[in-house]
Amino acid sequence: MNTRRNSPWLALGILAAIATVGFVDRIVVNVLVEPIKLEFGLTDTQVSMLTWAFAALNVLGGFVTARFAERVRRLTLIAGGVTIWSVFTAACGLAGSWGQLLTARMGVGLGEAIGLPPNQSVISDYFPANRRGLAISILLLSPPLGAFIGFVGGGYVAQTYSWEATFLVAAIPGFVLGIAAYIFVAEPPRGQFDAEKSDDVPPISAFFERMWSLPSARYLVFGSFIAAALSYALNFFFASLLVRKFGMGLAEAGLYTGVLASLPAALSIVGAGWLGDRLGERNPAAYALIPGIGLAIGGPLGAFGVLQDDLTMLLICVGLSIFFTLSYLGITFATVQNLMHPRMRATASATLNGIYTLAGGVGPTLVALLSDALLADYGEAQSLALAMAAGGAFYVLAALFYFLAARHLRADTAKVRATA
Repeated sequence: MNTRRNSPWLALGILAAIATVGFVDRIVVNVLVEPIKLEFGLTDTQVSMLTWAFAALNVLGGFVTARFAERVRRLTLIAGGVTIWSVFTAACGLAGSWGQLLTARMGVGLGEAIGLPPNQSVISDYFPANRRGLAISILLLSPPLGAFIGFVGGGYVAQTYSWEATFLVAAIPGFVLGIAAYIFVAEPPRGQFDAEKSDDVPPISAFFERMWSLPSARYLVFGSFIAAALSYALNFFFASLLVRKFGMGLAEAGLYTGVLASLPAALSIVGAGWLGDRLGERNPAAYALIPGIGLAIGGPLGAFGVLQDDLTMLLICVGLSIFFTLSYLGITFATVQNLMHPRMRATASATLNGIYTLAGGVGPTLVALLSDALLADYGEAQSLALAMAAGGAFYVLAALFYFLAARHLRADTAKVRATA
């Protein structure tokens, strides 16, 4: 056996890097909102359609790919997907019209639908259940790391060269990592750490039946959809808020946004995953209580923060808000993976990714619609701030769903283990 190719930490490192590049290619458009609006003469609502272009093929494509991933070599799908989305990221930089840019973003969404759903399934087969919270949380460091690279690097390249050059630069790492995944990461045996394992792939009806029959899984999905929608809205418009409110250039706004979207979120995601594993073995409810408390604290704090006219106060409040609210991300994926049959995990990952992708369209669009509605009365900067604050208040609703999930997690975990 080639122990290097079968190393769990090698697999985790390469797949986390791929997921990070995927988030860079997804999020880099956010720092380009202002130049793209200027280039094509768009409103906030129109430019928010970039999120729906990404979602158009991503949601259904991810679900279809996941069903294949339950049966075929997952590393082949991952390597192929990252290559496809990198090609279309480059195509975004070559777009000569608004329609061409939207079409290229659809291609990025399709590539990520192929390459990303299998990665949590692979990691779940490399790590046992009592280590998956931390392992998947490390994998889910991809959003904060990708946000830092996308905002800081993207803002610098856009201001120094052009928004088109930003897409071209962002496309390069994916080609290298696709080759690395195919060559250096071995396909792990499915369910090697699980009592409930089989070579038979359960029908799709069994997956939906399990998701719906476990109350904790249902509430985790509802709560995380709301949290994801609000997080994407903040990410999509935060650099624009700094440009409009404080007159910053793209590089400076990208730097502030990248630091806030990465460091607090990374600490939160890994910390919540580690704490969940520590407490969850004795009390499974901890896997939902930890993010529930974080969302209840962080949401109102963020809503207060975006309304501040003092830059330092705004950044402190929003940074603390991100630290608390992003606690939901890795731990939610890990908890759902633990509740699933080993050959349902790629499907579960794709389902959550698809739900979050839809959330990534809903959140920015609702904030954009409210911002445009308030524009005449409050001006471009304050209307956006008020719209973002209104959205932030709904984190409390997401927290309520996590608290409901916590009430059922112990019983649902016992039920899954008894079935196995």
